[in-house]
Amino acid sequence: MAYVVYILYSQKDRKLYVGCTSNISERLERHQSGQVRATVNRRPLDIIHTEQFESTTDAFNRERFLKSLWGAREKKKILLEWLQNKADGML
Repeated sequence: MAYVVYILYSQKDRKLYVGCTSNISERLERHQSGQVRATVNRRPLDIIHTEQFESTTDAFNRERFLKSLWGAREKKKILLEWLQNKADGML
């Protein structure tokens, strides 16, 4: 079973949310419908990044890293790349 680490961008407050799941489509639907407490007041949300892992441990370690101070640099790079692609009409 594959696990997905994902990053969501809030159009409302322009902040990022990092999560991990084994069913990305179901999880995104829960975020968009307001069923996730952490993002209910931050909708609408755009998914800007995903990474797949075969191991639960690897996925949760990656999620933990992205939520850390060190991971903030990487998230910023991901966000800037996504915003540039969006501005260029590539999304």
